[in-house]
Amino acid sequence: MSSETNQPADLQSSPEPLGRDDLARLVARDIAPGSFVNLGIGQPTLVSNYLTAEQNITLHTENGMLGMGPAAEGDAIDGDLINAGKIPVTELPGASYFHHADSFAIMRGGHLDICVLGAFQVSATGDLANWHTGAPGAIPAVGGAMDLATGAKDVFVMMTLLTREGASKIVDACTYPLTGVGCVTRVYTDKAVFLTGPNGVTVRETFGCTLAELQELVPVPLTAAVP
Repeated sequence: MSSETNQPADLQSSPEPLGRDDLARLVARDIAPGSFVNLGIGQPTLVSNYLTAEQNITLHTENGMLGMGPAAEGDAIDGDLINAGKIPVTELPGASYFHHADSFAIMRGGHLDICVLGAFQVSATGDLANWHTGAPGAIPAVGGAMDLATGAKDVFVMMTLLTREGASKIVDACTYPLTGVGCVTRVYTDKAVFLTGPNGVTVRETFGCTLAELQELVPVPLTAAVP
């Protein structure tokens, strides 16, 4: 691992790693007001619970809806109203429904400002691998991820930094099949927020560790993002 770090006085914004809900709250806070956003299956679906009315965010679902609200609970659950991950959701005033093909036209046509996706790996230059690990018996499930990764203006990733075996999911080059090339601009993890692109990886903030400690976990050079 590289020891090349640009260590500022302190990048830590939390004394502990972030849990899933705290991370979702952070992503929601970072979405610009008025944005059109798609939330991928898994951790990203939690973001809808932390968006505020003042942000005026319009959520798009791959299965054909604009104006999705937070996850539905109790009496608000309608079995016919689900997101692409089959999670019961609510609708906001003005919500609309349309054909699956029209939904993909929105994705492919560059009409989404941000999509938030999970990932198995993200490379230092923003390549995304999130649909297949090649594991025996695994069922490849790319869904609309390729369309989202190439069609959205910004791609945010939410994931744990490390695998169950302790390996970094931020890598020099992806070893799993790619979903998109150079598409990821920001990676939110339990230990840090990373900015990726042609010039490599910078760290915006850390959670429960210093930049030097983070570097010990990630096999690519890390530098501090310029405020």
